[in-house]
Amino acid sequence: MTANVSPDRPIVTIQQHIIEGQQRYPGATGELSWLLSGITLATKIIQDRVRQAGLLDVLGATGTNNVQGEMVQKLDVIANETLMRCLGYRGNVGMMISEEDAEPRIVQDVGEEGRYVVLFDPLDGSSNIDVNVPIGTIFSILRRKPDIDRSDAMPHILQAGIQQVAAGYVLYGSSTVMVYTAGDGVHIFTLDPAIGAYVLTQENVQMPENGRTYSVNEAYSLTFPRGVQKYLEWAKSEEAGGYSLRYVGSLVSDFHRTLLRGGVFLYPPTQKDQFGKLRLLYEANPIAFLAEQAGGIASDGRQRILEKQPRSIHERTPLIVGNRDEAKRVLSFWGE
Repeated sequence: MTANVSPDRPIVTIQQHIIEGQQRYPGATGELSWLLSGITLATKIIQDRVRQAGLLDVLGATGTNNVQGEMVQKLDVIANETLMRCLGYRGNVGMMISEEDAEPRIVQDVGEEGRYVVLFDPLDGSSNIDVNVPIGTIFSILRRKPDIDRSDAMPHILQAGIQQVAAGYVLYGSSTVMVYTAGDGVHIFTLDPAIGAYVLTQENVQMPENGRTYSVNEAYSLTFPRGVQKYLEWAKSEEAGGYSLRYVGSLVSDFHRTLLRGGVFLYPPTQKDQFGKLRLLYEANPIAFLAEQAGGIASDGRQRILEKQPRSIHERTPLIVGNRDEAKRVLSFWGE
């Protein structure tokens, strides 16, 4: 059950919330709070650019493709460079991996102090920018392996999702919200434009178990695995008793609704994309971490997302994520 913050409660910013949490652990250094302040700063800048995109003439594509083969939007470039600049001078970030870059960026001059690896999709759903659909930023934080030289980046980056220290996303919608976990529950912070800070508005969020909504691009249903097709047929049947389809086409938007209202989000493999389309390291892993912390399930149809061992930076994966009962229902159809 979600706990809404009382209006009579003192205002708690995200940095305060993290520091309070760290006080429960005697060995905590405060480094995570400092790192996260770089992410919050970047997303404040990004949300400002998003809201002024038409006025600043930064709508539309650049005319180039990224490493994924996708058309790069002007705001993709702005968001990516903003995150790089805000995180690159934190002192405790050793490596950064972005959807927009083919290779990791190694932060120079930090040495052994660069204990963290930050992975992100700077602007999820950017193809929807021109039509004013909510978009977002997704991030994942790992610890660099202390016993491996940082000159070899891959062992530090290619860690299973269960090793995440923290993860979250920022949704640029009717308001700007940050959804965050450090393994102690899921908490939602809303950006207060009057004070320029993310303020705690919901804590210990749990997915409702009675969600009767499925979220999937059903236009591709004929190319889905037969088990997924059978689930979709069931969801529309009289036996199911009235499920609703809700799909935006932005992972952050679709998952945020699933987090707060229950149900399931599906991005199954297709005949064209047999290994799925979402990126494991900086899309599926952080979403899976949040989902499990909120009592839900995240799977690729065969195994738990957080237990998948990545083989490459931009590896793709199918994703089933939702409240426990509904996700299990999809998996039971998939396994038939």
